Amino acid sequence: MLDNLRECVQLGEKLGAKFVEARYEDLVLRALQRTNDVWRDIILKSRAGIGVVCYYGGASGYSFTSTANKSSMEASVSRAFKMAKGSAKAATLKLDFDRRPAIKSRKSDTLSVKDHPRSEDLTYKTDLVNRAVDTARESGANISNITGRYGELYGQKLFTNSEGSVIDWNFELVDLRCTVTSKTVAGHLVNGADGAGGTRGLEYYKSPGTTPEDIGKKAGSNAKEQLKAKACPAGKFRTLVENRLAGVLAHESFGHLSEGDFVAVGGSPLSGKLETRLGTRNATIVDHGTPDISDIGGLWLPYDDQGTEANKTTILDEGILKHYLHSRGTANYLKQKPTGNCRAIHFGFIPIPRMTNTYFDAGNLTKEEALELLDTGVYAIQSSGGQVQADGSFVFKAIRGYWVEKGEIKNPLREVSLSGNILNLLSNVEGATKDLHLYAGYFGGCGKGGQAPLPCGLGGPELIVDDVTFGGQAG
Repeated sequence: MLDNLRECVQLGEKLGAKFVEARYEDLVLRALQRTNDVWRDIILKSRAGIGVVCYYGGASGYSFTSTANKSSMEASVSRAFKMAKGSAKAATLKLDFDRRPAIKSRKSDTLSVKDHPRSEDLTYKTDLVNRAVDTARESGANISNITGRYGELYGQKLFTNSEGSVIDWNFELVDLRCTVTSKTVAGHLVNGADGAGGTRGLEYYKSPGTTPEDIGKKAGSNAKEQLKAKACPAGKFRTLVENRLAGVLAHESFGHLSEGDFVAVGGSPLSGKLETRLGTRNATIVDHGTPDISDIGGLWLPYDDQGTEANKTTILDEGILKHYLHSRGTANYLKQKPTGNCRAIHFGFIPIPRMTNTYFDAGNLTKEEALELLDTGVYAIQSSGGQVQADGSFVFKAIRGYWVEKGEIKNPLREVSLSGNILNLLSNVEGATKDLHLYAGYFGGCGKGGQAPLPCGLGGPELIVDDVTFGGQAG
């Protein structure tokens, strides 16, 4: 297949392209879903094809084919070149990029796992879901609905370009989740959820805290607790933001604002703000393609879909904006280094600036110290959706929460909706805990430019934030 990709590059150059990238992927996707006692989905798909980008006059053209024969490849390259050439005159934003030394991948670029999902059969995976659902039923109360899901995505990614780079590695991702819906005496529906995933082997679901039984028990228990929860009071409160919700804030409300294409056209409130203080010294936001998975979790992405090696990019360093997230074109345009953030959901789409694992960095507080610093306010946990605007304004709905008084957790809360603007929130971050955790999975994912869902990781420590607005509704 590498020879086929090289032929695509050579053909594009012969047509007149200034630079050509060709990539191939051969991925397996599996999704299982059980709702109560009924299996709703048992899906297995394969996805293989070639994508070609041709660059000409600061513009790009993209085409793809799922058939790796000569005529199909030639037609795809020709289409890509014609689109690039035809767009060059009309393009108002020219995204040329500097040539760089060729990159050669290493065997270590593929993260090794003990029990790869391809090694286990369907029965093994349905059993994971069954065990989570059955345990949730035992742990919950007044249950109206239980859903268990398992997903996996894995396979080869191959890349070459006009520089002669040769990148060959294997992507891998698993995900196991359980959601429980219970009904209160008054007829309100409340939810409890838990899950575990990322670039892990299936041995992950034998580890304490992430077994199917642990996941199901936590989902059921959380829903049961919500049956007696009080509605979250409306107003402005000091807040302890849990790891996953902190990750959603980092990704949705800030990470997208830092993506190079958005910045380059002046559409981001972060445009032209490098070296500007945007937050307190307790607010550091990072994007990292290859975190220590065994320690903090997340998604393993050693290269982006332009063949750039993964970087650990500190976007916001102790409150000061230091870097954006780039493709090679936006990096050159904004005079920064490429960050390994040009990604596509699959070969049918052109890569664009996207996040990898985006998170608030850890602080120095223990959980007890964080609660003491919080004193009185809301402890907001997880996210079940929300809305984000291009200026950084957000409304998020936490799955659950707690009311805290004088550093002690008092009673559970429901209907926990928080709103604000990420730039205001960053200026009110008062501390962060030491415990840093990243979360990634098959289900959900990031959406941008018609490309969804793209697997990403997010997370962080737990954050202490002052003056957060609660009340209203999240979508």
